[in-house]
Amino acid sequence: MAFQHIKLPTDGQLITVENDHLAVADNPIVGFIEGDGIGPDITRACLRVWDAAVAHAYNESRKVHWCEVYAGEKAAAIYDGDYFPQETIDALQHLMVSIKGPLTTPVGGGFRSLNVAIRQELDLYACVRPVRYYTGVPSPLRNPENVDVVIFRENTEDVYSGIEFESGTPEMRKVEKFLREEMGARMFEDSGIGIKPISPFGSKRLIRKAIRYAIDNERESVTLVHKGNIMKYTEGAFRNWGYELVRDEFKDQVITEEALYSKFGGKQPEGKIVIKDRIADIIFQLMLLRPAEFDVLATMNLNGDYLSDAVAAEVGGVGIAPGANMADHVAVFEATHGTAPKYANQDKVNPGSLLFSGVMLLEYIGWKEAAQMITAAYTKVIGKKVVTYDFARQMDGATEVSTSKFADALIEEIAEAGAELRKLEIDRDRQREEARKAREQRRMSQPLEEMLASGRRPHTVGHLMRRRNLICSADDTVAGATRMLRQEGGSSLLVAPGADDEWGILTQTDILKRIIVPDKSPAHTKVSEVCTKPLKTLPIETSLRECARFLVENNIRRVVVMSQNEPVGIVSDTDLFDAVDEFGWGHE
Repeated sequence: MAFQHIKLPTDGQLITVENDHLAVADNPIVGFIEGDGIGPDITRACLRVWDAAVAHAYNESRKVHWCEVYAGEKAAAIYDGDYFPQETIDALQHLMVSIKGPLTTPVGGGFRSLNVAIRQELDLYACVRPVRYYTGVPSPLRNPENVDVVIFRENTEDVYSGIEFESGTPEMRKVEKFLREEMGARMFEDSGIGIKPISPFGSKRLIRKAIRYAIDNERESVTLVHKGNIMKYTEGAFRNWGYELVRDEFKDQVITEEALYSKFGGKQPEGKIVIKDRIADIIFQLMLLRPAEFDVLATMNLNGDYLSDAVAAEVGGVGIAPGANMADHVAVFEATHGTAPKYANQDKVNPGSLLFSGVMLLEYIGWKEAAQMITAAYTKVIGKKVVTYDFARQMDGATEVSTSKFADALIEEIAEAGAELRKLEIDRDRQREEARKAREQRRMSQPLEEMLASGRRPHTVGHLMRRRNLICSADDTVAGATRMLRQEGGSSLLVAPGADDEWGILTQTDILKRIIVPDKSPAHTKVSEVCTKPLKTLPIETSLRECARFLVENNIRRVVVMSQNEPVGIVSDTDLFDAVDEFGWGHE
């Protein structure tokens, strides 16, 4: 493809798509837009760091060939006042992978936002924002190291679609009349009206991308974030379409959170991603209180806008928050902050947001070794308190440096430490895996408590049941069974099938009624003589309401939960009582 002002590097190769995956040579051509305001300062610094990391990670065998593409004020100067020329749109599509600094939206121009225009022209439907903590960065949280999520925000729908009607206009009156008279809607007089479209197509392609990312990067879970308890046919539909997508396209690669508890007892099967969902307002609380519970978040446009900036504030702010806007393959990585014209050409600001967007870019093209070097070098430099002015104000004993000097410090770390830097990231991954296993153990041993802590409400007996079942043989003595109950702090034992091939249960009440009252010897009485058979059982998917009714109708205090004709847990009236106390009941 021939361009008027854009010059493709002659030594590089274009990135292409083969078998639905990017094909990246050792000398790929990658686009960059310098940006406005502070854009030139941070872009110059970051280009040097990215190139140094690639050179050291691959012993000079790989190199990015950068191709400058124009947008914003620089484009206007080149293209006779056009801030977003068609040539730029064509180039971003042609190059496949690009990165840009912050852009100024022209006053009185034809765009609400140049950033939005780029997304719309290239149909970059997914805004991807990884948010994690870097050791030494000032944070308001007590344990910011627990924050490590990737937010997938739908970019094209929701209230951001721009379908709005200003109060008092003829268009607004026409829509108002239709809503009142045809649809029976109620609203205050002179209300401005906005429309919130959420489609199966838009929802599913965003959620599909989030799930594929989680699978490709061995993440633990994907959480669908929505306000479906109120907006049932838009946000609730987003959730439902997500689960529909899972059933249709990913049934061999993922499990639902429902199955995690009811079928697998809280233990995550090897190689499976867990799909769950949370109400939007709850997720804001949980990202403060229990951030380690969440890994990849998939959400609609407005919720994602709020959430990505709010979570970024927990670990240093948008000044170091990276981001990208992606289609199926075309991706434009970007600084997530504004142009800050006050600091333009002062070589002063923190380049973190653009820097880590470049880290995302390197990961996207499969060059993870170089990405790991930059991340680890950043942590080491921050650990030495060598920082730009924004962090220097928040640190005692900090050494304040310019944007370019901060880049120098990163490059020096990369040159000196080399492969040792990657080891830091590998060690971090190991620590994350250890934390994941600890969460799994808690889910298995105390499922109700973990559901409460992670924002999930129990719905079935499989969610409430106690899986730590004590089992004895029908031929064991009652004395031995009693000793087991005392040692383990239990109140009942499951009795394995004997000659009759039936499971039974031995409770403290059974021992009271059939041993103590009749004055029998527990040492000379077999469990089979006093246990209760047949078991009172319920399938694992039984609702809590049905379970409560079953206990009352059968005048019993506990019921055995069955899955595939095997007892897998016990639910008692105490468990139901605790659930009511913790979660409420009915339609509260």
